[in-house]
Amino acid sequence: MEQAAKVEEIKGKALGEIAGCADEAALIRVHNAYLAKKSELSALMGAMKSVPPTERASFGKAINDCRKAIEAAYSEKEKAIKAAVLARKLEAETIDISLPPRERKIGHVNPYYQIIDEMTDIFVGMGFEVKEGRDVETDHYNFELLNVPKDHPARDMQDTFYITDSLLLRTQTSAAQAHAMVEKADKGPIKMICPGKCYRRDDDDVTHSHQFGQIEGLVVDKGVSLADLKGTLELFVKKMFGEKRQIRLRSSYFPFTEPSVEVDVSCAHCGGKGCDMCKGTGWIEILGAGEVHPNVLRMCGYDPEVYSGFAFGVGVERIAILRYGIDDIRRFYQNDERFLKDYLEK
Repeated sequence: MEQAAKVEEIKGKALGEIAGCADEAALIRVHNAYLAKKSELSALMGAMKSVPPTERASFGKAINDCRKAIEAAYSEKEKAIKAAVLARKLEAETIDISLPPRERKIGHVNPYYQIIDEMTDIFVGMGFEVKEGRDVETDHYNFELLNVPKDHPARDMQDTFYITDSLLLRTQTSAAQAHAMVEKADKGPIKMICPGKCYRRDDDDVTHSHQFGQIEGLVVDKGVSLADLKGTLELFVKKMFGEKRQIRLRSSYFPFTEPSVEVDVSCAHCGGKGCDMCKGTGWIEILGAGEVHPNVLRMCGYDPEVYSGFAFGVGVERIAILRYGIDDIRRFYQNDERFLKDYLEK
């Protein structure tokens, strides 16, 4: 029968082309040629009406068997081509495990932040609360509430970055103590520290920077004395530098404290005997402190006849320099990985 022979011819031709396909594109072309709606096989189905009625069943079965054979061959070839593509891809992406691995650089905490964390832990252990300060301050909080009016000579000691006549980059974290006292609604006791950055117009060199860190401490309560300040700072120094370290208080002047003191720590290098590091004195200055000035208490809403307090400001870089023996304050912000690794391994 001519139609049956045509079906076998199409089947043999399709299976041969499928076997010869080298990639998916060629296989798709064969699929379109023999299995699509406009293929020769589909055309034969349309010729069913010209087939004698007695032969139509066998003819239809022959076409269906042909289609199934082509689809089966197509499916097997498709799997084989995809497997070959995957194999080539895996071979191309093979990792040579004999090669040495790439070195992973591990970061280190900058001594600046290391010292802040250590000092904060010490003061929190003594019951201090940590307060957030503001880098951009008003003249009112940075100076006036700290007993430094506009015509006060102490302003000449701090060359300030002014943004406007009333806004500035804070010159000291002491502004945080003014906020703490003003915002204390019940005017009750305060025990807080405020770590943060300060800014002053200065030429950067080995010992100076236009940006530096401080930790401000403030205690306000009834009956707070200079002896309480000394006890607090003695404990801080021993925790920070070791049990053998001593402190001494020297009379000084700050407009927001009265009396005011400079606090020195005994030199670890010479044990207090005198050396180049301590300039022969046996002591190294580390911070300024004092009893909160009555004017400051009064302006911030506290009655100085009832309340008293003490305040201190610790230089972060100064403590880090003493702790790690750093020779240049600029190293803290030069982003040199060798510096970070060297000093944090000490």
